[in-house]
Amino acid sequence: MSYQSGWKAINLEFSARVPRTEYSAQSYHWPLVQRVTGIDTSIEANREKAKKEFVKKWDYAFMWMTPGGYRFKEGKTTKMGHAEYAAGGTDFDTRRECPFKTLEEVYNFDPCAEYERRNQEELVKELNAEYIKTKDYWGDAALTMGGVYHTIFSGLIEIFGWEMLLLAIGKDSKRFNKVIESYYHWIKQYFDAWARTDCKVFMSHDDICWTSGPVTHPDWYRRSIFPYYKRLWEPILSSGKKIIFTSDGKYDIFFDDIVRCGANMLVMEPGNDMKGFAEKYGKTHGFVGNADTRILLLGTKEDIYKEVKRCMDIGKEYPGFIMAVGNHIPPNTPVDNALY
Repeated sequence: MSYQSGWKAINLEFSARVPRTEYSAQSYHWPLVQRVTGIDTSIEANREKAKKEFVKKWDYAFMWMTPGGYRFKEGKTTKMGHAEYAAGGTDFDTRRECPFKTLEEVYNFDPCAEYERRNQEELVKELNAEYIKTKDYWGDAALTMGGVYHTIFSGLIEIFGWEMLLLAIGKDSKRFNKVIESYYHWIKQYFDAWARTDCKVFMSHDDICWTSGPVTHPDWYRRSIFPYYKRLWEPILSSGKKIIFTSDGKYDIFFDDIVRCGANMLVMEPGNDMKGFAEKYGKTHGFVGNADTRILLLGTKEDIYKEVKRCMDIGKEYPGFIMAVGNHIPPNTPVDNALY
């Protein structure tokens, strides 16, 4: 299946069995990779080979990715620290630094002036080379894609951090809209460039919600975020590419908005109403998810069975469904649970 099953799913065609994917198990959960492949992953030199073999054995329909870099980190951004995810806590980071000390500094900030503007021809060439390199690396093992991680809201989080971002929205959303407009004009160069590359599928990632739902009133998103999605995605769609949208958290209140903006497939975590999406959009749009990773971490085999069955009972009737564990299988997940 692999590449073909992913391509079929995003084009709403059934495969012989339900396609599946995972997001990072192949690069972080080395004991699991070793059990599946039989390759000793304690030897770092073996890991590239083991990673590829794992993806083949677990039959990834697509490889979730947003290849290519964004050069705003050369300007002002906020350090928010990082929770422990990688084995041994190597990614744990307590540093918290925000370069914006007042709301006036936020409202007067101009992303277009702060961050690098790229020559469009050079950017197209660079992103296409990155895509081809990734495509060649995975071959037929999984469908690969282009993509942007910091579409709009995730970019604002990266720049301002949560505290200043939410204060800016709440205190004077009209003034902050000028900052968002400037960010849109800056990030648009990447969407325009990706539209001219050889990729067939494009991932637009934006963490617009928390686990509990939207971080501010839904009307704000509809005024200040989603109109930019439509404008950013237009050249991607016009070039014949398919768009997959991903957000962390519970964003099902915005399913209709995301579909109207043009997304072909939605990736969703467990808190979302996947059944509701399937019933409304399953015949016209793909969807990915949404088994609860906490059940793999803490549940019994009976719990795991029920959770997988829940997802499969929803998705298997629809050609665009891809089964996945919502928000990764972290390295502390018991290997036997992941295998089951």
